[in-house]
Amino acid sequence: MTRLSRSLISAVAGVALLGLAACSAGGTPHNGNASQEAPTTQAEASGLKNFDPCAFLTPQDLSGAGVSGPGEKVEEIKSEPGCSYEGEKILLTLYKSPEHTVDKYETSGHWDRYDKFNINGRNAARGVEAGASNQGGCSVVVDAGGGVVLFTVTGIMADSVADPCGEAEKAASKVESRLPK
Repeated sequence: MTRLSRSLISAVAGVALLGLAACSAGGTPHNGNASQEAPTTQAEASGLKNFDPCAFLTPQDLSGAGVSGPGEKVEEIKSEPGCSYEGEKILLTLYKSPEHTVDKYETSGHWDRYDKFNINGRNAARGVEAGASNQGGCSVVVDAGGGVVLFTVTGIMADSVADPCGEAEKAASKVESRLPK
């Protein structure tokens, strides 16, 4: 499988997860320039303003997760930029979303599984998108900087990784202390 096709798999999985949250969080239509500026204003106020998903993980973080750098930017949803890293068995994609929280993702998405838990006192959740069970992917969503950071693990093949949620949680737990408060 080529790096491009692996990146596409990761992008599709991440976009589907993030797209569900972004679309359903919209609620009512907005008119005028003020609503177009609201997400930027909210993002600027967030502790995630200067959080760069492509610069956050260290080489040690990447090797510990079974992937390597440099990462490739993922920008399908402008308000939820990410960075994808490839390994032999998995893709790890790190996203940031200043406009959502762990609780908002639970109510705005469609999930086969969404299990809340804590990582060192931070709200977190393991999420598998509806219809994606047994497809080799999982996201761990962690409250950070007034928004969330998502750690999405996608197996290169559906059976490449026995526990994608466990791998995503392991990656998130190792770096949680460095995430914005």
